[in-house]
Amino acid sequence: MPEQPPYLRIADVLRQRVADHEWTPGDRLPSRAQIAQECGVGENVVRRAQELLISQGVLEGRAGSGTYVAEPRQRVRVVRSSAREQLSSSPFRADMQALGKQGNWESRTEAKVPAPAEIAVRLGIAEGELCVRTVYEFLADGRPVQLSTSWEPYELTAGTLVVLPEGGPHAGVGVVNRMAEIGITVSHAVEQPEPRQASAEEASLLGIQKAALVTHIRRTYYSDQGQPVETADIVIPVALCEIVYEVPISR
Repeated sequence: MPEQPPYLRIADVLRQRVADHEWTPGDRLPSRAQIAQECGVGENVVRRAQELLISQGVLEGRAGSGTYVAEPRQRVRVVRSSAREQLSSSPFRADMQALGKQGNWESRTEAKVPAPAEIAVRLGIAEGELCVRTVYEFLADGRPVQLSTSWEPYELTAGTLVVLPEGGPHAGVGVVNRMAEIGITVSHAVEQPEPRQASAEEASLLGIQKAALVTHIRRTYYSDQGQPVETADIVIPVALCEIVYEVPISR
């Protein structure tokens, strides 16, 4: 495994000092020169570490004053509901709007990625068969609150306008609406949530402590013919979000 970049290591050190209440919300941090000397690194390394923690909401910079510990972030509500899948717009944006926050996301898509063994089983395809993989970082007021990695069989959408989930005329409308554009009716989804500890990479992206609790949801969408059309690994940090399930009842 490659060695962790120095600025990420220093970011972890600073984050831990906040978690240990050595510095509390509103406290001004020591100068970069002092931190650099204590940690045995250059000031540029400390600067990059602080910039990362500022982007994650752990610290805040005040022009002409210095760097301070930010106030704790409000937990956001994430609603899981079949009814919300019928929305033409993003359920995540709707959740954030209800909280008075701006919901958005950043994504990166790679086409023709060989399916790992577990993903192949979930999609009902052969291991190594090509997929479209999209990695998402969901943001509330510009701060990350949720991660997701989505996999779709490449053969299913190849040559269509919906092959890229976040590209083309149907970008960002969601799996259900995109599949409808190519004549596939998504009838249901299966979700398997389980608690676990965040990986180092997840913790760094979400601005939480390493090994902090997250809810890992394995979600798979199925067509009305029973064919898996997409599967995703969704990572939601317990410290930042509460998950609420809405279950419709038919009479």
